[in-house]
Amino acid sequence: MEITARELNRATLARQLLLRREPLTAADAVRRVVALQAQQPASPYLALWNRLTGFTPAELDAAFTDGTLVKATLLRITLHAVHAEDYRMVREAMRPTLYASRLGSRFAAAGLTPADAAELEPGLLEFAGRPRSNADMTAWLAERVGEEKKDGAWWGLRSYTPLVHVPTGGPWSFGTSPSYVAAPEGRFPGEPDEALQALVLRYLEAFGPASVADAAQFATVQRARVRAALHALGDAVEQLGGLDGTVLFDIPGAPRPPADTPAPPRLMAMWDSVLLAYADRSRVIPPDYRKLVTRVNGDVLPTLLVDGRVAGVWRPVEAGVEATAFHELSAETWEGLAEEARSLVSLLADRDPQVYSRYGHWWAKMPGSEVRTLPGPT
Repeated sequence: MEITARELNRATLARQLLLRREPLTAADAVRRVVALQAQQPASPYLALWNRLTGFTPAELDAAFTDGTLVKATLLRITLHAVHAEDYRMVREAMRPTLYASRLGSRFAAAGLTPADAAELEPGLLEFAGRPRSNADMTAWLAERVGEEKKDGAWWGLRSYTPLVHVPTGGPWSFGTSPSYVAAPEGRFPGEPDEALQALVLRYLEAFGPASVADAAQFATVQRARVRAALHALGDAVEQLGGLDGTVLFDIPGAPRPPADTPAPPRLMAMWDSVLLAYADRSRVIPPDYRKLVTRVNGDVLPTLLVDGRVAGVWRPVEAGVEATAFHELSAETWEGLAEEARSLVSLLADRDPQVYSRYGHWWAKMPGSEVRTLPGPT
């Protein structure tokens, strides 16, 4: 069976709750989409606003506060929000990557080895039995490895060690100065390879159909491990023919809406996972636009999603939302974006009306076919 580019796009949107907003709790929605990119504290909130009916930021606040959802360095070695019950699965699947990548240059430059990390980890976790700041952590390490090595040690250990971020307040639960605590106890019942099989299934449910390269990009693991996981899954997955003969994998019976299924416009959060979860991102980002929305340092700007694909970028301005379209949009599309902008401005009003303002410098030379200011509610 083969799947067209447009059918692939609609499958992604359906599973990512972007064809229509769904009446789910914040916790249930995060489980459905596996994880939410949380590198910028506001992004999980905007991601759920795009996906849920009646979403209120207070619900996500509460889920972070009571530990139903946790924020930690996981997928793509960046910060993600995941359900507490999924944390161990994701971390165990990624453990070889986390151990290898985060005990890298700075850790080694401090004269430390993986054996040192293994020796330090139990004590660090015990110390993190209650919330600890970066300064607390480096002070603890200085007593054990020396003042000159403490920063390199902490750079490696903060991802090597199972730690989660503690809400510190502010408009989006987490501020710019992190606080850490030992992750919830328990282990995934299996080795990394069994955990990766479970994660690959969840990935296909939330992002499929997808290739080996896509799943490896999402989980930040070697492609050989993904191939082995798919082989071990047997009949739990099926193969499809993708673009240019690429083999895609999926869950039998998973939603694949028709190509002509309407896709409403959306104002997507910075680093939204749907833009990052694939090696081949053309299903959502037209190749000509990829460098415009993914900047040279890796910042992924807040985007306009039109007919299921990136069509421009947006940023908050005093009068509402400034939308920059990379190509001409229809009057109907602009009306849909204006409706989204009114809802978004209302959401931001009590939290952070100028969200993402620190990234405004990227707009200095941003090309655009048309720029409009979409006002908030009157």
